[in-house]
Amino acid sequence: MKDKIKETVNNITSLDNILMQAAQRRLDNLTKPLGSLGRLEELAKLIVGITGQESPVLKNKVIFTLAADHGVTEEGVSFYPKEVTAQMVYNFLSGGAAINVLARHVGARVIVVDMGVASTVIARSECDEAIPKKHDCFAPSGLAMTNSFKNKKIALGTKNMARGAAMSREEAVKSIEAGIDILEEEFSRGVDIIGTGEMGIGNTTAASAITAVFTKKLVDNLTGRGAGLDNQGLQNKIEIIKKVLKVNNPNPNDPIDVLAKVGGFEIGGLAGIILAAASRKIPVVIDGFISGAAALIAYHIEPKSKDYMIAAHCSVERGHRIILEHIGLKPLLDLNMRLGEGTGGCLGINLAEASVNILTQMATFKSAGVSERK
Repeated sequence: MKDKIKETVNNITSLDNILMQAAQRRLDNLTKPLGSLGRLEELAKLIVGITGQESPVLKNKVIFTLAADHGVTEEGVSFYPKEVTAQMVYNFLSGGAAINVLARHVGARVIVVDMGVASTVIARSECDEAIPKKHDCFAPSGLAMTNSFKNKKIALGTKNMARGAAMSREEAVKSIEAGIDILEEEFSRGVDIIGTGEMGIGNTTAASAITAVFTKKLVDNLTGRGAGLDNQGLQNKIEIIKKVLKVNNPNPNDPIDVLAKVGGFEIGGLAGIILAAASRKIPVVIDGFISGAAALIAYHIEPKSKDYMIAAHCSVERGHRIILEHIGLKPLLDLNMRLGEGTGGCLGINLAEASVNILTQMATFKSAGVSERK
């Protein structure tokens, strides 16, 4: 393991159990029946343990939406052409995508990152000739952009993993290190909680392959329809994933080998972000299936990173529930979502902020002069 990854992993510590016990005592003394706010109470206590703060403040909220292309699209695993990846990046930057709407709703910044889009993405802080005319620098509501762009491109998409490794081991390491750098760059600006998101045509195929390797579940039972495959398309996708695993034989005891052989640059980048956030005691709200695959990589690099993860929701993609069960995460929501981008992460951040506000702003029986239960 390279020095940057090793250093980051070594900085991941256990949760602060003493503060968590104190948080539980306060929750038990708030003006409500014991445990009546259920998962919100669990979430508030967890965030106290993650941050090491008795009264956490989740002011600076950031969604990281990483984009990359996948060579395996040559095998017909998606109905959408790979050009959609770059087109959606411009949509993110112009503020018109679902992630932009939900990020504005919860007051989060969106950091869009080119990890390996198969074309040159040109984006600047203000609209100019670099951005196609059809993309407006303002959201439909007239609100200015609340996002920024980073270029961390490893290559022009991964190779076709049905014919060999998706990337070299060196590229896999670079993608994780890039994710660490992304988090560290934003940390200097102030980050209290993050959400993970992604964009990449064909990336549910990579996520399915990663899930099959680590969980040892049958490909047939964890592969979903992605962006809307019909029955014939789904069967082709399943057969391609089986071929991918046979051709590459990834080693489940070596997470970087798994990422290199059957992963994606955005998945590696998200794994790096998760590890770096855990090392900085920042809660990480995991989005859907592809973000879950990145969480699998991070978890198998360093199991303690799991303590810093919050599962926002359970995706419609069948493999996502398998991932969550494997890591040991319980999703906050189940809304039949399967978009990605970090949309579920936004909703999870919203609940996280609500849970902390309950802990820090609600009156106790004593302070409110309310009689406690006998």
